Amino acid sequence: MTVTWLGLIAGAITSFAAVPQVVRTYRTRHARDISIWQPILLTAGMALWLVYGILLKDVPLITANLFSLLCYGILIVLKIRYRDGDNLPERDYISENSSSQEEV
Repeated sequence: MTVTWLGLIAGAITSFAAVPQVVRTYRTRHARDISIWQPILLTAGMALWLVYGILLKDVPLITANLFSLLCYGILIVLKIRYRDGDNLPERDYISENSSSQEEV
């Protein structure tokens, strides 16, 4: 296994870590438990890592951060879009919105 492959695998695992939160936020139509600052700060840091990867021409850094930026960008948009629903009384959004779907 080359160092590049190791970087690609590590980047894939850490990048896909955002997918369950994005899917859950989209399904439940609420982002009550997500601070807006966490994905914003993380996105800023990932943008800098992306620039760094581009300057080094490092494929694992570039691909991992592009995908992560996409996921966290979507999460920021969903947080802003569903902010009104975050003020509703707390309830089990999954069971009310998708009785037959499995929770992510």
